[in-house]
Amino acid sequence: MVWMLYGATGYTGRLIAELAVRRGYEPVLAGRDPRKLATTAVPLGLEYRTLDLRDTHRLDAALREFDVVAHCAGPFSATSAPMVGACLRTGTHYLDITGEIDVLEAVLSRDDESRAAGVTLLPGAGFDVVPTDCLAAMVAAELPEATDLDLAFTTTGGISPGTLKSALEGVALGGRARVDGRLREVPVGWRRRTVTFPGGERIVTSLPWGDVATAYRTTGIGNITTFAGIPGLGRMTPRAARVSRDVLGRSAVRRFANTAIDALVRGPGRDSRSASHVEVHAEAGDAAGNAVSAALIGPDTYDLTADSVLRVVTALETGEVPPGALTPATALGADFVRSLDGVRVAEPRHFRD
Repeated sequence: MVWMLYGATGYTGRLIAELAVRRGYEPVLAGRDPRKLATTAVPLGLEYRTLDLRDTHRLDAALREFDVVAHCAGPFSATSAPMVGACLRTGTHYLDITGEIDVLEAVLSRDDESRAAGVTLLPGAGFDVVPTDCLAAMVAAELPEATDLDLAFTTTGGISPGTLKSALEGVALGGRARVDGRLREVPVGWRRRTVTFPGGERIVTSLPWGDVATAYRTTGIGNITTFAGIPGLGRMTPRAARVSRDVLGRSAVRRFANTAIDALVRGPGRDSRSASHVEVHAEAGDAAGNAVSAALIGPDTYDLTADSVLRVVTALETGEVPPGALTPATALGADFVRSLDGVRVAEPRHFRD
């Protein structure tokens, strides 16, 4: 199999490249900076290509050599569209690790084009949004008449520069939820609730997460709210969220923040990742008061992402995934998350709300 890892010099891209080599894969690494590419690729014994997404002619010529591209260069609001366009033109299967709602919406809206081209577009192939999407599919299958879906996660791990930049961009855009089948703007922190994770109860607060795009397509449930148990977020009032949105909505502020992130944030090291874990909870309810929940516990989100990406690449190479713009669970099934290293899933539980 011939595949490209674009964005290989970023934090998550490097983790994927390193795990790929340990598992016997030989991806071609790609990105914009030849010096950074050489620093990443040469010690791993991998080939690399310098590619700028703005050079469509050169990008198309390069992609014609590959079966699959794993796109890991964020922020995806700037990089996804040119890569998806190139994949559709060249017949190259595409996956990415975005959790950005508008990017997920844009990629998934190209289903007709991707089917016509015989190409699979599979965004959200990492922690964003594989565990939550698979749990959403599990509870929806147990409660076919569900009208409401809550998805929540909590993690003990650190954060990479790219993830932090995407998070700040998300705050600038404000909260989002799926209401009666439509994406709606809501305040960050507009809902708060207690969730029973595998490790115990925790208060979680609503925030914008990719599942308001993906879980709707996976389950058809019209009302979806996403939550996180993040220190400090639980104390964020709607007024504080509005102030944060106004401040981060200024381009000069975000440029300064991004520069500071590049200078100061390095992402969690191997020891930190090995000591951390993620827990995910899904709960669906119907109009009659019936409810079903499911949960899982897994490794650090970045290690989970690297593992998931390689398994998705293999599935695309072996033809397990049909053409189309697909969510992880619609492409690979709800049980895909069970195949990931270190993931333990608690079976769905029925109760009355």
